[in-house]
Amino acid sequence: MGAGHGHGHGAKDRDAPKRALGTALALTLGFSVAEIVVGLWSGSLALLADAGHMVGDGGALAMSLVIALLAGRPRSRRKTYGYRRAEVLGALVNAVALVGIVVWVVVEAVGRIDHPPEVRGLGMLGTAALGLGVNVLSAWVLATRGGGGINVRGALMHVLGDALGSVAAIVAGVFLVAFGWRLADPIASLVIAVLIFVGALRLLRETTHVLMEGTPEGLDVHELEATILGSPGVADVHDLHVWSITPGDTMLTAHVVIEHGEHGTQVVRQVTERLKSAHGIAHVTIQPEPPEGKLVELRIPKRAG
Repeated sequence: MGAGHGHGHGAKDRDAPKRALGTALALTLGFSVAEIVVGLWSGSLALLADAGHMVGDGGALAMSLVIALLAGRPRSRRKTYGYRRAEVLGALVNAVALVGIVVWVVVEAVGRIDHPPEVRGLGMLGTAALGLGVNVLSAWVLATRGGGGINVRGALMHVLGDALGSVAAIVAGVFLVAFGWRLADPIASLVIAVLIFVGALRLLRETTHVLMEGTPEGLDVHELEATILGSPGVADVHDLHVWSITPGDTMLTAHVVIEHGEHGTQVVRQVTERLKSAHGIAHVTIQPEPPEGKLVELRIPKRAG
């Protein structure tokens, strides 16, 4: 009975990102239509920029949902790691899409600075306020129920960018209604673009680091070497590589030179246990090498008695 409960709980955890992404997708696409209509009616670039961002978010969320479904597929002979890295690729595409949105908004905003058109401030203000509520709700769903994977965090960056964009549109709407200041609209658009760009750069940096198989965050190669060299029976270590398939899914391989008289299998076991205990790395592959060209004994010593 206990095993069945654990299996059900694990399946529920695996489905959490899909449910969170589906909910955020429905909220985002549902409101983006209304925001586009009001943006065209009011003439607000800030509102259209936010609406365009929401439409882009809808596509990004849909893609993230597909990626989440794909990442759950089992490993195969052709893909021995399965499709786990699909979520990193999805986050990378999300980041590139964000940069494209930034370029469009900046070009439009710069073109409006010299001759800002008339904007219906009240319609812009009310719609931006509603958009902020939708974005906050979507962000809450993703942050609390999405599981924290990089694919979900990429989608969350889109939604948070939208929320900040709605705040900028609200501020611009207040200036338009209270003071009739038309420049508030393109200026708010540029603020939105900067906020989106900062999040996109952060996401690009993280995803490319994973894809380039960089050292995972929080690990130091020198400390890993020290842990291995401090293991009984290890004379030297070289060709140490540590990377991650997805953030939090760390792999390590290394070649260790065995001291004279030590059993290779026993040394490998000790190194593996120390790496797991000291650094939390469970997926470790150690290649034992003989000292000074001698063969390494790989058999497990017999237990006494």
